[in-house]
Amino acid sequence: MIYVNNLKKEFKKTIKEPGLKGSLKSFIKPKNEIITAVNDVSFHVPRGEVLGFIGPNGAGKSTVIKMLTGILTPTSGSCEINGKIPYKNRKSYVREIGVVFGQRTQLWWDLALRETYTVLKEIYEVDDKAFKERMAFLNEVLELEEFITSPVRTLSLGQRMRADIAASLLHSPKVLFLDEPTIGLDVVVKDNIRQAVKTINENEQTTVILTTHDLQDVENLCDRIVMIDKGSKIFDGNIAELKKKYGQSREMKFIPTDFEAAGKLDYKGEFKLTDDDIEIENDGHNVAVRFNSDKVSVEKILNYTLSHTHVKDINVSDADIEEIIKGIYRSEVKVDA
Repeated sequence: MIYVNNLKKEFKKTIKEPGLKGSLKSFIKPKNEIITAVNDVSFHVPRGEVLGFIGPNGAGKSTVIKMLTGILTPTSGSCEINGKIPYKNRKSYVREIGVVFGQRTQLWWDLALRETYTVLKEIYEVDDKAFKERMAFLNEVLELEEFITSPVRTLSLGQRMRADIAASLLHSPKVLFLDEPTIGLDVVVKDNIRQAVKTINENEQTTVILTTHDLQDVENLCDRIVMIDKGSKIFDGNIAELKKKYGQSREMKFIPTDFEAAGKLDYKGEFKLTDDDIEIENDGHNVAVRFNSDKVSVEKILNYTLSHTHVKDINVSDADIEEIIKGIYRSEVKVDA
């Protein structure tokens, strides 16, 4: 379904020297620098798979997605989706994909939602019978009926996100790109959207590429993860493999009553840990201890902390994606292209 081979994207950046003289010099004889945003990224996504495409901010995720959706042309390498090259077959290709960006909407702000869908029906040339059946399905899965007559500008963030997903699916695309679809939403709405995406994928075998910073999105929806950082792929595997290698990373955050005493805590010496097993940050307001729970249990870390310092508040959680990426780098994982 989706074939990405040695994808590379470079941007030309003009270097401006300071001051008026520098501005004039840059205008008359600009000095350029080549920035590599994506470097030699390859992966394959079979039909019906939900792929989590993740990485920290600035990793190159959005640039890859823009090339896959045909917005950008690669500097080198290739991508082919359902037999089409996105940046060459734009007109026919966009009829086969749906795209949702969490911070942007494709809906008309002042139109009632129902009218928006009617406009999209004409744009995508969906016939009356197919449109009626499609709207019935989307109403059932995304529960649009309660706000479908409301202007888009009056919708809550959660309602707008459901409405945007419905708009992207109106023409029954073969591939759905979801960029941060649950960002800023409460727990209940997040769960509803995840369930909707899961139902659509299972019922229609829609291939989904999901970019997110929310590990719950990844765990609940994705069959596989491709992780990139600094423009390069650093991990390609399923959830079980990721958890097996890096899932034991935990983070304890606490607010001590005495930061000087907290700074003397010696977790590494107490539990005979290496730098790969534990990392401590103390910003003068909070202390964060990230540790490998395969090497030392949560109970032992908590007991040692509470017996050696007084705390105002304490919390233990799974490490976020940023920490998992750090774990991959610390372990020097090599991923086959």
